[in-house]
Amino acid sequence: MVTTALALIDAEGLPALSTRRLAAELGVSGPSLYNHFTTKDEILDAVADTVIAQVDVSAFATGDWRAGLLGWARSYRAALAAHPHVVPFLAQGPGRRPAGLKMADAAFGGMVDAGWPPGAATRICAMVRYFVAGSALGSFARGFVDDPGAYDPADYPHLGQAHLLPDHQRQVDEGAFDAGLLALVDGLALRHPDLAPPGR
Repeated sequence: MVTTALALIDAEGLPALSTRRLAAELGVSGPSLYNHFTTKDEILDAVADTVIAQVDVSAFATGDWRAGLLGWARSYRAALAAHPHVVPFLAQGPGRRPAGLKMADAAFGGMVDAGWPPGAATRICAMVRYFVAGSALGSFARGFVDDPGAYDPADYPHLGQAHLLPDHQRQVDEGAFDAGLLALVDGLALRHPDLAPPGR
């Protein structure tokens, strides 16, 4: 049921999900869904938690907060980018969802265990979450059209190659995310050199 709901959202967006539509996709009666979930929001919670369960937070176990943040953020973005229509719902926070809470606990705990004060760890985890969610919401490269005529040099003298961006979506979008993530982590390290990882 959750897999079918996620596939429906992936294909048509969040508004497409309703208990009636989901029941039709499953070939069952609408009321039978309530044997598993009492509300549509419960279904959405299960879908969101299925996506977050794919996020790998194991790098925090190394004790190296930089490796932890990088591994977490990259895995987090990959999970969200694979299901961008779910991102607006996920942006509301983990609520009571177990996988979301486990991810938050691992990231926060990993930062605190590495020496970050709890308040700073909270802000850093929130910052990474904002950065990841924003990156996963859409494609910068696909925001441009592949028609060179759309970028008249008289009007846009610096966009002569913009029509090529959609053909390089992955390189542009993932490269931009990784560059920003490295800048974020390097900036934190410069501001707090006393929190160098073990062995450095």
